[in-house]
Amino acid sequence: MSRHSNTVIPVPNQGWDERIFVFANDELVQTFIVVTQRYVMLVDTMINAATAVQLLQQAQVFLENGRQLLVINTHADYDHAWGNQVFAGPAAQHPALIIGSRLCAARLRDAETQANVTEMAAEEPHIFGDVTPTPPTVLFDEALTIDGGDLTLELFATPGHTPDHIALYIPEISTLLAADAAERPFPFARTAASLPAMRQSLARLAAYQASHVLYCHAPVTMGGQLLENNITYFDKVEQHCRVALAQERPIPAEDSDLIAAIDLPYAQAVPQDESWQTVHEFYQTTGHARQIRAMLEWLTGQMK
Repeated sequence: MSRHSNTVIPVPNQGWDERIFVFANDELVQTFIVVTQRYVMLVDTMINAATAVQLLQQAQVFLENGRQLLVINTHADYDHAWGNQVFAGPAAQHPALIIGSRLCAARLRDAETQANVTEMAAEEPHIFGDVTPTPPTVLFDEALTIDGGDLTLELFATPGHTPDHIALYIPEISTLLAADAAERPFPFARTAASLPAMRQSLARLAAYQASHVLYCHAPVTMGGQLLENNITYFDKVEQHCRVALAQERPIPAEDSDLIAAIDLPYAQAVPQDESWQTVHEFYQTTGHARQIRAMLEWLTGQMK
């Protein structure tokens, strides 16, 4: 049974500026279109050409009055940038500039990405069989500003979840597109070394105190509170891990034993709302344990 689909549906506006449109690929990921006087900006290209073409069709409605299409990659993960081939490369259906971090381009060129494409194409050829990893074509390092006429998009590095991750802020409407820098229930630190940067990125995003915050992996109604929830989660994990290390408790190999060893079950690390308490079991067990292991590893390194 396929884990992915080519379905792309619009998400109803819940009060944010009418120039921002949100689209969902089932429950996997959300992508944005920002319409300004000068540009129609597609923020991420989803999982393949089929989903990217559907986003293009939505964007084309606004390509009038001299507006140009721009594409932005928040990072190189498959659910965000594997539709890039629609906009760049020899088979591009609608050539456009693709803006992303220099690290994003490097990731889309590396052997790991190609190996992921090969593996996922073998598992789901009808979804990933035609994916060609395509790097962004306009690169920046720390920050880039796009003057859209009526709206300004401030792109800035928010590493942690991945080293190449960027977020976007639109000051005229106090709106933040956080992408994967924050998620429900938490963004994933893939390595212990990435934890400090991820937490710094969360703090930087929260400092904007934006009126509207939209995410790629959280309901559109979460708002800025999700940033605070994520910050609190990692603060709790750090606190409990420090106690466990100070008491020289053994670090079990099994996930459930590890969670018990630091005395922080998932249910106590996150808000008590039902929507948090009923997330997929993976996040409550394996995912939670991975964040604990990363924190323990990082703290142990700091203590040496």
